[in-house]
Order: sequence, then structure tokens, then C-alpha cells
Amino acid sequence: MKPVYIINGFLESGKTEFICYTLGQPYFRIKGSTLLIVCEEGENEYSQELLSKTKTVMEVIEDEEDFNPSHLQELEKKYKPERIIIEYNGMWNFKNMKLPWYFTVEQQITIIDASTFPMYYTNMKSLLAEMLRKSEMIIFNRCDGIEDLSSYKRNVKAINQQADIIFEDANGEVNQIFEDDLPYKLDAPIIELDNEGYGIWYLDSLDNLDRYIGKTIQFVGMVVRPKDFPKGYFIPGRMAMTCCAEDMAFLGFACKYDKADTLTEKQWVKVTARVEKEYFSDYEGEGPVLHAISVEQTRQPKEPVISFT
Repeated sequence: MKPVYIINGFLESGKTEFICYTLGQPYFRIKGSTLLIVCEEGENEYSQELLSKTKTVMEVIEDEEDFNPSHLQELEKKYKPERIIIEYNGMWNFKNMKLPWYFTVEQQITIIDASTFPMYYTNMKSLLAEMLRKSEMIIFNRCDGIEDLSSYKRNVKAINQQADIIFEDANGEVNQIFEDDLPYKLDAPIIELDNEGYGIWYLDSLDNLDRYIGKTIQFVGMVVRPKDFPKGYFIPGRMAMTCCAEDMAFLGFACKYDKADTLTEKQWVKVTARVEKEYFSDYEGEGPVLHAISVEQTRQPKEPVISFT
């Protein structure tokens, strides 16, 4: 199998700069050669010195129709590289990408210029979402002077909950604590979650679960009872629009409740529960598990679907 690294992002987002930096790092060096496939050329260029030093050969594919399994296979046979790096064109819809069957994606990284992110998120949301959906790492660079990075993180996490998100300014990585940006008080006896609060709490719990361990939360959610779920558990949660009307996801965590068998699928309930960090088989590890204090039947909210858009 041929290992492939995909670096995507819009034009002038910093993809070339990132690849140049990575190629030059000792940890990324290999004995064999690297095939670098560039699908758009920005202001920064690859120096011949760097390419020679890292045993990298570069091929440019300018037209989207030429980026196809047959052509990629021809390039692989021509150069016989040990690995392949693809700098993908941000204006090509990522869901249309097709690779030869023996190309294995080792890592996909999306590079985002934080100063232009609001414009792309507003005007090219679906195109951006396809870039982000399968990325293992998302790097926001040029974060200097941007105060509301927490909203950037929430927007991205709504599309890809598993990705590592890194913020960088001119001085390097930004280690910012977003607790002050939460729309609720963590020291409240009961943290009441409205539509906005529920979505933020859900996403924040994925990264900062320690903030919520032992806390009591309260929210209105829809009941989901998967067939293979353990007895005495259900999932209360909300449907969320993560990108556009066609892109919906159910956001919820397992909830321990001794009367779970009395609940019906898609029933609306008001849940008051304590948050704990526990092993749960469906998580394949530790994660947030709610311990119900009370579960009361209630009406469907006026806005049943929450939105991150």
C-alpha cells in the first residue's frame, strides 16, 4: 500500500509553507523518495534546494479532471516513491477526490487562515465542510489579533468532532482557555442549557470533560434508544445542523437511568443529570456518562433542531 498525506485548504492559507516546514523536519525524513503532487500554486514556491535535499519530486496537476486514479497511478509508476504528499486545491470539492485503490491516506490536515475564515465559512460553507470532515488535524494560522477563537473552534467541531484543532499566531501555538466564553456559569448549582448552551456544552465536553465532572446539568432532549444499548441506559440529545440543512447530526451522550425501559424513541424529556467520566463500550474508552437525577416528559421545543451556522 502506498502511504498518502493530504494537505488541503483554500488558496494562500499556508499549505505550501506547512509542507516545506514539515519536509525539513528530521522526524519526517525517510530513506526513499517523496512524490509531491501540487494542485494549485500560490505565492510561496518550493525551492529546488529543499526538494533535492529531501529527495522529493514535484508534479503539478492544474485541472481537476486530471486528478483521477488513472493519472495518479501513472505518476506513482513513473517515480516509484516511498510516500506521496498531495497539496489539494481548495476550490475542488473534496468529496469528489478519488485515489487509486492501493493509496492509503495516512493523515489528512486542513490549513486555515484565521483572518479569512469567517468569509469562507459564510460563503463557502459546504465546500469547507467537505475539507474538514475527515481531517485528523485542523490548523488555524495567522490568529494574531483575533479574539473570538472559541467560535471558530465550535464551528469546526460541529463538523468534525474528532479532529485536533490547533491555533497559531506569529509566536507559535496559541494555548487559549475558552472557559470565559461559555454561555453558562460552571459554578452554578444546576447548569441550565438552552439551545445554544446545549451545543456548546456537548462540543466542549469532548475536549474539556474535566470541567464538568460532578456538575449537574439540565436540558431538554430527545430520547434515542439504540437496539444494542445496555439495559438501564438511553441517549438524550438534540439534532444539530452542523453545516447546512442537508447535513444533520444527533448530539448526545449515554445516560444511566433505572427507568430507561419506560421511555419511547423520539420522546421529548427534560433531563437533570450529573456528569461523570466513565468507561463506556460504545465510546471504546472513557467519556461523558450522565447519571439521571430526574427525567420528566415535556413538549418538543419551539426550535427542535439546534444550529451552529
